[in-house]
This record gives sequence, C-alpha cells and structure tokens, in this order.
Amino acid sequence: MKFYNSIGPNPRVVRMFMAEKGIKIPSQDVDLMKGENRQAEHLKRNPHGQMPTLELDDGSYLSEVTAICEYLEDKFPKPALIGSTAEEKAETRMWTRRIDLNICEPLANGFRFSQGLALFQNRIVTVPEAADGLKKIAQDRIKWMDGQIAGKEFVAGKRLTLADVLLYCFLEFGGQVGQPLNPEFKNIANWFNRMKDRPSTKA
Repeated sequence: MKFYNSIGPNPRVVRMFMAEKGIKIPSQDVDLMKGENRQAEHLKRNPHGQMPTLELDDGSYLSEVTAICEYLEDKFPKPALIGSTAEEKAETRMWTRRIDLNICEPLANGFRFSQGLALFQNRIVTVPEAADGLKKIAQDRIKWMDGQIAGKEFVAGKRLTLADVLLYCFLEFGGQVGQPLNPEFKNIANWFNRMKDRPSTKA
C-alpha cells in the first residue's frame, strides 16, 4: 500500500488513525498548494481531485477518509477504532456520520468560501455569501456536541474511536482558520485537551 498525503485535516485524520493503530504505510506527499491534486497524475488516483488517497496492494485506489479508515480497520482490526461488535461499529458510524455532516462539512466549507477563497475559487464551486452561515451552523452543532459528550471520556463513551479522531482533527483545523473552539463549550474543551495529549496527534 501507499498513502498519498498532503496538508489539511482530511489526510491528518487518516495519519492519526494509523498512528493510533500502530500502522506504518509508505507515503508520498502531494502539493495541495500548487494544485498537484488537480493534475492528471493525481486525478487518475482520485477523479474527485481531493486528498488523501490510499493505493491498495492490487494497484487500485481508495479515497474518502471514512472509507480509508474502515478499510484499514478491516485489514488491521487491533486495536479496534471502529468496533469489535456490530453494536460498537454501528455506534461509531453513527457518531462519525453526525460529526462529518454537521460539523466537518460546514466548518470546512466556511473556510473554503472565506479565508480559503483565493485557493479554492478556481478549483471548486464556491459560495462566498454562504460562508458566515456555514460557520454559524458548525458552531451550533459543536454546541450540541458539547452537551452530548458531557460525562464521557470519548464520543462513544469509554472507547476511543474514529469519531474522536475526526472531530479532533477538524476542531484543530478550525482553530487555525478563524473558527476557534468557543471556551464556553467546556465539555468539548476538556475532551479536546485530553485528545491533544495523545502521541498520535504528532502524526
């Protein structure tokens, strides 16, 4: 296998996921700032032109963060970061879906349509007038998540899962692009600080 890596929160999710599982895969950097991900060589790997991408042993390519992490979980089941039972897997997928749709997507597009507009406006459809609303949606859903995580060690209770990795990487990214974590969200802030101390965050 080979992991096609770049800057940005999505590749970071996979790197942190692999670090938590102790997986080491050869990698190749793709220069996102220069637009290498939109050039023909990378479009053969991922026709969507996004990062990251995982090249499998049979020469095929897999993209989308959740799909890559689920594949790696199946190939390297221990330690389980999605789940060891049908119930655990369903719970992780539920939280991952909620976080991805309600927090990660509006947060990322809020950035792409404002601070990141110069980089993205010639690569994807951008809607600058939607940026403030998307950021507001992300903050509202983070507030909701703050209530959901109260009294828990991790998003799914006592288990560290892909949902934690996904949420951490995007909240960290938000703090770098003008969408900092509101200190009033004390449950999320405490969880975030615990996650920040994990060795995998250095991946």
